[in-house]
Amino acid sequence: MSAPYNVLVLCTRNSARSILAECILNRIGEGKFVAFSAGSNPKGTVHPEALRLLQGSGYDTSGLRSKSWEEFAGPGAPRLDFVITVCDDAAGELCPVWPGRPVQAHWGVPDPAAVEGPDDVVAVAFAEAYRTLNDMIGLFARLPVEKLDSIAMKQRMDQIGDSRHALA
Repeated sequence: MSAPYNVLVLCTRNSARSILAECILNRIGEGKFVAFSAGSNPKGTVHPEALRLLQGSGYDTSGLRSKSWEEFAGPGAPRLDFVITVCDDAAGELCPVWPGRPVQAHWGVPDPAAVEGPDDVVAVAFAEAYRTLNDMIGLFARLPVEKLDSIAMKQRMDQIGDSRHALA
């Protein structure tokens, strides 16, 4: 593998967590990683609170869209080096066969889009998901990818996923 490394972040609906992770990794890992997001059953729209949070944090959201993981499994798809699931449902689903055998890991993050209540309660849930993803992605972006084989990389990525509770 050589930089830039392509990373696909998956969650079932591709409307919140995976979208947040895509933006965060493209910012933190600029030059080293190129992030994409998708879902097994995409909602078709990005959650409005995800867009508000990202725009308020200075991200360009103009190209964001909810899309199927099938876009990344067929001919013409970018070669994937890493696939990260951020929701428990997507982690348990039968994924497509990814060309190139990317390193895969699961980083379960509670779904802020599932939170119901007043706007401020929903905003807090999104801010918490953003913070958790930002912390985990920061750890991932600092890994010496070029020096680790796929087994060591998988172990390190799994450790990051397991650290979610310590980061909270």
